[in-house]
Amino acid sequence: MSVNARQEAFDRVGGRFDARVLEPSPPAVDDPPWFADDPVAPEPRRDGLPLLSPVGDGGLTWDRLARDEPELADWCADRWLGAWRRLRALPSSGDALATTRDALHAVAENVLAPARRRANGKIGLRYTSGGFGTPFFGADGDGGADEQVRVEGSDLVVVRNGREERAPVTTIAAAGLLVGIDPRPPADLYQPSTTLDHDAALAVDHDAARLLGDWFGFGCSVLEELRASTGATDRRTQLWPEHFDLSVDIGDEAAGTRGTFGASPGDALHPEPYLYVTHWKVDVPPDPFWGDTAFTGASLAYATLLDVADQRTTALDFFRTGLTVLGVPER
Repeated sequence: MSVNARQEAFDRVGGRFDARVLEPSPPAVDDPPWFADDPVAPEPRRDGLPLLSPVGDGGLTWDRLARDEPELADWCADRWLGAWRRLRALPSSGDALATTRDALHAVAENVLAPARRRANGKIGLRYTSGGFGTPFFGADGDGGADEQVRVEGSDLVVVRNGREERAPVTTIAAAGLLVGIDPRPPADLYQPSTTLDHDAALAVDHDAARLLGDWFGFGCSVLEELRASTGATDRRTQLWPEHFDLSVDIGDEAAGTRGTFGASPGDALHPEPYLYVTHWKVDVPPDPFWGDTAFTGASLAYATLLDVADQRTTALDFFRTGLTVLGVPER
């Protein structure tokens, strides 16, 4: 994979479009409040070129282009830009998924989030190809070489100034050594969900890690489509290390329409991945949509998505039902 996803996309289409992708790309953004690029922002345009986007915001989409130029289909599908592939079947052993999820959660909490925080005080992560990682940041917060830390499948990857180092995920100590930090959660920001044991072996199953990487890619694609449809440019789709799920907040809190829309890789009460919607308002009117029994909200299970013909449309319909029940308008 390229260390500059947007430049790779631009080159892939022969410089014909200002090509946007879901993955973070350099250069590092030093402007508050996000300190990160927006993967689906329509402006500014590169050299006045027409926009090529992962989301249907009125311009040309990767999915549409891949239909006209089928040689792009596999490349788009690998990056969850279009020519959508179906989600993978769950591993035959539920333990493989659970142990891999817990191991990668520990890496997110104790290595990736602290690496980003050291540079700019932020801990939010993003979908990256095959997994999750930080946006690009200036090394040590001094505006120096662009840096990124990410998990791709079962590997930890560090990018510094356009050069990549990678190693299998083995222990938190080894991950910290590769990244160049003392790995530990930022205890002043969140109570970690995983147990920090620097030298304990992290059990990462390669196939389960690939499934989780695809799940985050699928979730990011759908959530960015949802964000674009509501004009929610004042927020970002992020993977929160303490919860280890990908989510975005949409709606007006003052008006009582605010909710969180997300893609979880599973948890103690949900053994498989699931999509979810929660509401921020305490006294939300009863509605059959709010049917999850483990939390106050709605969920759509991975198994349900596996059973439908059009997984992406089903996911978007679930989220859009959440918008309707909350009273959030779409553009």
